[in-house]
This record gives sequence, structure tokens and C-alpha cells, in this order.
Amino acid sequence: MSQLNSILGIPGLTIDGVKRGKLIEVWGRPSSRPSCIHCNHSPVRIKSTHQRSLKHTRQGNQLMLLHLAIPKYHCSNCDRYFRHPLKGIRPRLRSTECYRLEVFEAHEGGVSQRRLSRTYSIGCATVECWYQHFIHRRVSELSGRQCPSILGIDEHFFSRKDGFATTLVDLGNHKVFDVVLGRSQSSLHQYLSSLPGRERVMIVVMDLSETYRSIVQQYFPNAKIVADRFHVIRLVNHHFLQLWKQHDPSGRKNRGLLSLMRRHTWNLTPEQKINLNQYLDQFSILKSLYQAKQRLNSMLLLKTLTAKKAKRILPMLLRLLDQFTQSPAKALANTLLSWLEPIVRMWRFSKSNGITEGFHNKMEMISRRAFGFRNFNNYRMRVLTLCGWNGVINRV
Repeated sequence: MSQLNSILGIPGLTIDGVKRGKLIEVWGRPSSRPSCIHCNHSPVRIKSTHQRSLKHTRQGNQLMLLHLAIPKYHCSNCDRYFRHPLKGIRPRLRSTECYRLEVFEAHEGGVSQRRLSRTYSIGCATVECWYQHFIHRRVSELSGRQCPSILGIDEHFFSRKDGFATTLVDLGNHKVFDVVLGRSQSSLHQYLSSLPGRERVMIVVMDLSETYRSIVQQYFPNAKIVADRFHVIRLVNHHFLQLWKQHDPSGRKNRGLLSLMRRHTWNLTPEQKINLNQYLDQFSILKSLYQAKQRLNSMLLLKTLTAKKAKRILPMLLRLLDQFTQSPAKALANTLLSWLEPIVRMWRFSKSNGITEGFHNKMEMISRRAFGFRNFNNYRMRVLTLCGWNGVINRV
């Protein structure tokens, strides 16, 4: 292959001439005669030849225009006709796939349709059409994937009309696996029942949602549920703040005390600890609850423990929860005991749904940039394109 052929990126072409002016014009023709695409018979007869002019990728700041002589063949074996196939050139189009992909990647990178229209001498509608084509192509490639072994499940708000949507994230590869409209078992039944590779899921990370727990138990038979550490800590702090409000409603409104109560005790300065202890000395029950909450949080924040160490800490956690059942925080203790296994698995498993929450922030920015989505399928395609793959489309 000549150097010019390698620059073009279209194999199987013979270059007859090149002319450089405002455009780089290249004349070429196929270098060999193929077998029949219908019956694979060889040789075939050239019946006629027609000329095709196609826009190709830009070289420097000049557009390359290809003038190709495309033969039309006749197969004597099956008596059928066909045009010469070329990789990267689709029938009846006026531009190559490389050229369309170049426009797509520029638009994906933030270049507006108006600027692309001026640079490439195409219409804004054409830019949008090519952009949607590559999005559909990539989503169709992703639709047949098998479920990942480590899955994160969470909900996020989509629109006032359609409500919430469920996000499925591949936590092992940090990619969005899929987005499904709805968050109830009835709305997700059709999708989950036909999901390929459900038995491959070994770990599901989720918040303390009874609905999602029943969904995982029904549709992912081999999966073990791991509670998300952030949501467990937030639940503990929420219950404690509610109990604080019952004991001292006026103190609960103090923003300085509220900041101290929410922090972990090891993050407080010596001066802050003195101020907090002076306040807690006025309420003995509240002080006991605060100290128990800090001990509980210190256990819940443990990560990547060995099985031996986890077995040693588990009785300490159970004793602490038993103390909570005999205190005003009985409701918190009952909730944590009902989720004891997923919470204990946090010690052994390092992944969390922080990856999923990060994707939710990106989805919100996608929705804002589009000034909202009315059609969920368009929203899903945009999310999978921007969050579900590495941004590289294989050239055809």
C-alpha cells in the first residue's frame, strides 16, 4: 500500500491522481476485483462504472474530496448484480464514515452546530442527523451486553410527568450499564425479567430501600446485597438529630451546635470538643446517645476488613445495637438489625454507590444542557453515550 493510501484510511483503493487547490481532490478506483457478495463466486464481470464524489477527512485545514470510479459487477453464477463494496463508504451517501465521525466527535467535544456548519459547509440539521446516527449505533452495540458482576442500583429524578428512573451502574468498570424508567417492582418487571446475564451478578450495592431489596432478591438470584456506607451513616445521623429535637428543640435550631453534632468526634478540634461537652453535660440522655452514635459510626466506617477481624467486631456491633433497642433510638436499632447482613458486608467490600451518585450529577448536567427531556428514550441514549462507554467508536 502506498503512503497516500495509508493516509486516506480506505483500504483497497488505487490512487490515479491528486490535485491540491482550495480542496484536496483525489481520484481513485478499486485495486482488485472482489468475489460475489451473494454467492462468493469468482471471477465476476464488470458491467458498468459510475463516478462517486465523497467528502473525506480534513488534511491540515483543507477538505479532501474523493472522486471514485465504482464498478458495477455481474455474477454469472447467481445472475445478480452488486456494486463494489469499500470499507468506510456506505451506499448513497456523499461523505465517508471518517468524515461523519470527525463531525460527530467535534460536536461531542463541545463545538456548536453553527460553527461546524461553517467549518464543514454542511447544514445544522445534517450535524444533528449524523450525531444521532452515531448515538443510535453505539446504544445498539451496548444493548446486547451481559450484566456486570458488580452492580450498583439507585434512583434519580427524571421529570414531573414520568417521575423517577432507576440507574444500573457497572461499578467494576465505572460505567453506566443502563437507565430504566420507574422505580417500583411493577414498572421494572418487564425489563429485569428479560435482562441477559442476570445470574452473573454477584454483588449489588444499594441504599436501604425495601423495594430495591425485594427486586434484587427476585431477579438476581446469585447476588449478595451490600449496603451503601453513605446512606447508612446518613440514616444514623438523621435518627440522632430527630432525638435531639425531642430533647432540646431550641438547641436543635442552633446552627453552630448542629455543625458540631453532625461531625465525627475525631474531626473536632480540642476547643470544639470542650464547647460540645459543655452543652451535652446539660442533657445526660442526649450525651449517652451521642457517645453511642459515635461508637456506632466508627464501626460502620471500617473498610476492607479480613474475615477474622470482622468476626471479632461483629459481637461488639450487636451489643451496641442491643443497647439502642433499650433506648429512645429503638427505631434506628430495628432498621439496622433488619439490614444487618448488607451492613456487615460493607466491612469486606470496598465499592460504594458514590460512583452512581457521581453519574447522577452528570445526568443532571446533561438534562440541564438539553433544557430537559420529554422523551425518555432520547434521555437514555444520551446518558449511555456520555456515561456508558469510553467515547471511542470503532471505524467501519
